[in-house]
Amino acid sequence: MSKRVSFQHSRRPSLSRVRGAVVAAGLGTTMVFGAGAAFAAGTAGAPQVANLIDGAAADSVARQAAAQGKAAETAKAERAAAERAAAKKAAGWERPVSRYELSASYGNDGSRWAHKHSGQDFAVPVGTKVEAAHSGTVVKAGPNGGGDGPAYGNAVVIKHGNGTYSQYAHLSQIDVRIGQTVKTGDRIALSGNTGNSSGPHLHFEIRHTADYGSAVNPVSFLHQKGVKV
Repeated sequence: MSKRVSFQHSRRPSLSRVRGAVVAAGLGTTMVFGAGAAFAAGTAGAPQVANLIDGAAADSVARQAAAQGKAAETAKAERAAAERAAAKKAAGWERPVSRYELSASYGNDGSRWAHKHSGQDFAVPVGTKVEAAHSGTVVKAGPNGGGDGPAYGNAVVIKHGNGTYSQYAHLSQIDVRIGQTVKTGDRIALSGNTGNSSGPHLHFEIRHTADYGSAVNPVSFLHQKGVKV
């Protein structure tokens, strides 16, 4: 009796095992149907997703195009402004040196000059950059005042429009040659202490001809051109 019961018990599936199999089968079915349902839903919504993606991409491209167009317009405006500034500078006048102290003025008397002082002196260290005060053509450049006499030392004279000339004297170095065209602000020389000079400075003149004896007050002239000295 006890043996038969033991035999039958060993052949009968346990209730827990049966329940586990049923649960596993149920989960498998749920997973299968769940995946299918998800796939079906994804297939049905694919056009909508694609439309959303296409719309976002188009919007991004439009924003990039707008930004690039704005950047191009800004760059064009900046170039135009720079060209206008360059043209204005070329048409205008400027001081021959940037940092300086005014020393001997036009018309001063003194033993250093045979007559009254014919220009404006800008006290600057030797080697200071000297710039063309206005666009023009170099008509004198060299020692002996470029032909105006040894008192000027190394000198440059530039011819401008309307019968106006500018002269730069006592230079330590000349960086232009006769016949060369220069623009406002171009470096033409370095200041020095050559010729009849009591110390490092730039002697600057405005003339009506290329030669000595036709000078006018250079400070008043620059003021009339809107240049503060």
